[in-house]
Amino acid sequence: MKLTYILPLAALTDAFVLPEQQVFSELAVESPRSADSVFDKLPSKEQVVEKLEHSFEKLTGEFDQAVKCSKHALDSAIDYAVEAGNDVAEKVQNTGFQAGSWIDSTAHLGLNDHHHNEPNQTIYQLISTSKYTTKLAAAINEYPELVVLLNGTIANYTVFAPVDSAFDKIPEHAPKPSKEFLKKALLYHVSPEFYPAGKVLVTHTVPTALTVDTVGIGPQRVSTNIGLKGLTVNFYARIIAIDIFGTNGVIHGIDSLLVPPPNVVDIIQFLPGEFSTLELGLTKTGLLPIINDTSAHIGGTVFAPSNFAFQKLGPKINGFLFSSYGQKYLKALLEYHVVANQTLYSDAYYAVDSVDSRDIPKGVFQIDLPTLLEGKSLAVNVARYGRIIIIRINAFSQVTIEDGIAADGVIQVISDVLIPPKRIDRMEQHYQGGELTVEDLKERLEPYVENVEL
Repeated sequence: MKLTYILPLAALTDAFVLPEQQVFSELAVESPRSADSVFDKLPSKEQVVEKLEHSFEKLTGEFDQAVKCSKHALDSAIDYAVEAGNDVAEKVQNTGFQAGSWIDSTAHLGLNDHHHNEPNQTIYQLISTSKYTTKLAAAINEYPELVVLLNGTIANYTVFAPVDSAFDKIPEHAPKPSKEFLKKALLYHVSPEFYPAGKVLVTHTVPTALTVDTVGIGPQRVSTNIGLKGLTVNFYARIIAIDIFGTNGVIHGIDSLLVPPPNVVDIIQFLPGEFSTLELGLTKTGLLPIINDTSAHIGGTVFAPSNFAFQKLGPKINGFLFSSYGQKYLKALLEYHVVANQTLYSDAYYAVDSVDSRDIPKGVFQIDLPTLLEGKSLAVNVARYGRIIIIRINAFSQVTIEDGIAADGVIQVISDVLIPPKRIDRMEQHYQGGELTVEDLKERLEPYVENVEL
């Protein structure tokens, strides 16, 4: 695996926090949670959001005052973040709360607008004259077209600007990346749209200036997250300074480099603690190379069951599916989890047959996504208001961790293995949980396995 992928993939191991992996042969039902569980002692979602909102407003108010007395807005922002110890992150950490992993959704933050002095420098000028972004400025200066872009007024840009210490995280003996890769990495830090901090807080993904052929009709995106580290980008890059406004956009300082993501398959393989059962199934059925073949599809969505989701099926069904006889049923089952040519993020949607990408509006967004299982689609409902986003598939299974950003699509981690519907009196009956026998599963999959080739 390329060294340039190591940093973001390592961070994903922290991001995709699911129940501990069980050895396949020891699949068992989860024991009831203790009444003295640490989760019972966690504050409520409302308490966490209230603390975060209060901390954010207090920080921005104090930050504005500091900027007014400063000759350089970006330097002042970084100085203040260091001195304040990033109060927003500290407040979230003190709650012991992982928003992305342990609740169904996070809450909308009704933040008030705050006022700033009128900026008199472009984003590029702020970066190139700051004592904290000398390495970023040097990298940008290698590409005259990027200098023109960040000095331009075609759009109000957003830049997630890594400070100099972020570059120090690159291993000492790492090979120097190609100029082409470095340019892509720099574009991945820039959004052609305006995202001040208040908007970032209520957004799950942000479009970047990096366009790729493999993700669909739309730009590559970054994800924003609220967790134990505070407000982060792609789960690992912590935002340490906010709302440094230029004449043509806004800068947020981050403590780590953003690296364009690897493919879906690479992410699944890099996270055996969460997806070893899924990877085994994709490998045994020959679906792994099909999903990884970007010449056969443009973008896509993988609804990825965790190891725990497979465990919930029970040892009998797992034993059947992973046997030589059940392998064709396993292939049909996994095909039902893969959508080609349509990339569904939690707040954006790309489709090959559309002229451009589109945001998912507030309210309820409903869409049927055709899967690799011939003739079968997934009914997906996205309920969205601000940062509250709940995604359900077939009105049953819920996305537990959203937006695993990949180079060729997106991974949505789900709480249950998706089971195709069965026909009863000419009506399709979707699986709604409860006990499922091997015979019932075979009945549901039988129409799709007759011509399956392994």
